[in-house]
Amino acid sequence: MLQTLSPTTVAWLYLLIAGGFEIATTTMYRYTAGLSRVTPTIAFFVLGALSFFFLNRALASIPIGTAYAAWTGIGAAGTVLIGIAFYSEPATTMRLVLLTMLIGSIMGLKLISAD
Repeated sequence: MLQTLSPTTVAWLYLLIAGGFEIATTTMYRYTAGLSRVTPTIAFFVLGALSFFFLNRALASIPIGTAYAAWTGIGAAGTVLIGIAFYSEPATTMRLVLLTMLIGSIMGLKLISAD
């Protein structure tokens, strides 16, 4: 299926995957107890390596500035949503407005990227 997609579209899919692993990495970090618990720490590093791997794949067709901004934005937005959904972090109006702006910015980067 990936053969029928443009290289830029595939790169953006890789970037979404990288962002997903970034969300998992930051979420796993909370279980490492300062990197002192072995299993969560190993999972943290493996997830982080996978995130970097897919980010690297995305860089084949997406400029580094755009890819890095989108990758960190996906990770930040996803981590905020995980915190709200599973860890009772506050979902204040201003936090949700700013999160919406962040997601809109990531979508804007995708829209202006060359295909």
